[in-house]
Amino acid sequence: MNRQRHTASGLLLVGLLLSSHLAATELVYTPVNPSFGGSPLNGAWLLGNAQAQDDHKDPDAIDRSSLAGSSTLSRFTSQLEATLLADLLGDVREGPSNTGSLTTDDFIVNLVNDSGILSVQITDRLTGETSEVIVNGYGIE
Repeated sequence: MNRQRHTASGLLLVGLLLSSHLAATELVYTPVNPSFGGSPLNGAWLLGNAQAQDDHKDPDAIDRSSLAGSSTLSRFTSQLEATLLADLLGDVREGPSNTGSLTTDDFIVNLVNDSGILSVQITDRLTGETSEVIVNGYGIE
């Protein structure tokens, strides 16, 4: 029993001697977010993580991914629409006062060339939103 006390006190003495050589350092907080003083290189990483975790959907947004499809028919339709729009722009360019329109499942495109002022009005058929592009000097050489 006496031997056990000596062993226990010896271990305690060794523990105290070893712990006296340990040094503590000050804890320093370094922010990660660039908005609070962190590295600006962390911004893209933080934004990517936030967007990856975001599972909330805008209830007013229209999901066009279900409409786009990647079938052969949809690709052919897209190419045909692009060709027809290019032909329509060529036809409108030839005359001083020409008009034309193209209607697809998604958009209505109206073109008016009034003496070199080209007006392109695009209407989204799903939402009714319109956008207008005006180009001065179109078709004038």
